[in-house]
Amino acid sequence: MPEQKEPLYGVAIGLIIGFYDGFFGPGTGSFLLFAFVGLFGYDFLSASASSKLVNVATNLTSLAYFAYTGQIIWHIALPMAACNMLGSTLGARMALKQGVGFVRVLFLVVVCGMILKLGWETFKAA
Repeated sequence: MPEQKEPLYGVAIGLIIGFYDGFFGPGTGSFLLFAFVGLFGYDFLSASASSKLVNVATNLTSLAYFAYTGQIIWHIALPMAACNMLGSTLGARMALKQGVGFVRVLFLVVVCGMILKLGWETFKAA
């Protein structure tokens, strides 16, 4: 991709994924990861780290809004946040220790598992 078009693609991807994140939410990190790898040429580990930073920024913005409007159930949210931070820390350390290949394989395994689960739930309900 030509360097002069990167900001334009960044803004377009930001608007599209930002709308999706605000409206639906789940999977935003994966979409960011695909965009960083596919459009901007990041390696998988750098794309994963960058998508986490963007996701944290959107989550902090959402947290500020929902806290301001009094829509957070704190006795549920705080333990969930603590467990999320613990899992994120352990996952980041494992990713740095194991390297790009491990992260790529783990990501694909999780995505395939989610696809199978969704397929099972769809056909089971029919």
